[in-house]
Amino acid sequence: MTLSSISGNSFLQWRKNMLLKGGKKVDLDWLIDIAGGVSWTKLQKIILNPEIDFFLEVAIEELELIWSSHLKDQIPLQYLVSKCPWRDFELEVSSEALIPRQETEFLIDFALKKVKNKINGRWADLGTGSGPLAVSLAKSLPEWEGHAVDISKSALQLAKRNLSALVPNANVKFALGDWWQPLKTWWGGFDLVLSNPPYIPSNLIANLEPIVKNHEPLIALDGGDDGLDASKKIIFGALRGLSKGGWLILEHHYDQSENIINFMVGLGMKDVSYEKDLSGIKRYAICRK
Repeated sequence: MTLSSISGNSFLQWRKNMLLKGGKKVDLDWLIDIAGGVSWTKLQKIILNPEIDFFLEVAIEELELIWSSHLKDQIPLQYLVSKCPWRDFELEVSSEALIPRQETEFLIDFALKKVKNKINGRWADLGTGSGPLAVSLAKSLPEWEGHAVDISKSALQLAKRNLSALVPNANVKFALGDWWQPLKTWWGGFDLVLSNPPYIPSNLIANLEPIVKNHEPLIALDGGDDGLDASKKIIFGALRGLSKGGWLILEHHYDQSENIINFMVGLGMKDVSYEKDLSGIKRYAICRK
């Protein structure tokens, strides 16, 4: 790593100039942290004591180039730096997979509560993308056997790299295919299944911010006419895929809770419930076989 020295005053003036070009302060400070190595806490110290000199992990010219690309082409910063912090680790990300969102982190918390007394078992992450859920499950349930599935070969390769880098000894198998289908060999043997499927109704895709609709993979966003295509396939597949007493937990759109809960109940799933996100919105559906 090549460190680049800069004075606090020069850096703060540069930061001000970048914000005058446009964009959100929170996004620029994210870039400064993740790419430049200047955490929010360190930034506050520089603001309070601008006379100090310090080091950036990349040259300031490179940070400026990334910021300019972000503003000009509305490319997500995560894709430009190929990194995204998530829970307690940092993932490699690319335009081949959806950028992991903060709200998806809660799937792990709910899951671990459901299986806290189970030493070993078998889990699946359906639609793994870059692998955030798979990495977390592998780290948290080291005695379990894991399966990460995606229909995109490129996304699956990305998930493999993240698992290899972050949990090198993980017992995780990767499968290319559509939801439950490539796991047929193990149907009836899954004790825990998580998914963050595409759930945005097709007619709402055009209303998404350009930074999302123009750069993140459509296959990871578009959930069909009512946004429930993938969710229903996953829930229906759980009838055969889950073990007796096995849990399914999935994330959904902000207004889909009632429909998904009713679908779970209608199929005869047990212990059907929901959880809310940080905004108090019903965002997660839970059931067991």
